[in-house]
Amino acid sequence: MSKANRKKGLVIVNTGDGKGKTTAALGMLLRAWGRGMSVGMLQFLKSGTADYGEYHAARKIGIEILPLGDGCTWNSKDMEATIALALSAWQEAQKRIVSNEYNLLVLDEFTFPLHFGWLETAQVIDWLKANKPEDLHLVITGRHAPAALIEYADLVTEMVVVKHPYETGVPAQAGIEF
Repeated sequence: MSKANRKKGLVIVNTGDGKGKTTAALGMLLRAWGRGMSVGMLQFLKSGTADYGEYHAARKIGIEILPLGDGCTWNSKDMEATIALALSAWQEAQKRIVSNEYNLLVLDEFTFPLHFGWLETAQVIDWLKANKPEDLHLVITGRHAPAALIEYADLVTEMVVVKHPYETGVPAQAGIEF
């Protein structure tokens, strides 16, 4: 097979300070689902008590989005518990990655445990190299993607803030931000 026709599971990273990292991942998730692929999303920071629009949509169409965190790290009342949840989420992600149940799996906000040093980036990459099925598309989102993860990935997109309504005091909008 020529290089131009070779298919492989991509490692895709959406990073940067701009809005749209998770939204872009959800777009890929929906596109893959529409093509009959098995998809799922594990969220490393978001809490199951949150009320995001994507949760409503995913339930209606049967897409799994599993929030495994306790909310934004800057709001954590117990960082040890927040870290423990992130480490537990990585264990769940490892199980799902090797399960061969998915064609596309999103690890939403997975860059945070790497950036904060809760997980060793080099160890995560070594584990992925040794265990990620060749045909699995793995999408990783979040700010501050480590340089080693960017180097390892096949596709990296950096979201850049050009203008945001927050700057003019406009609050988050349902259907846009959540």
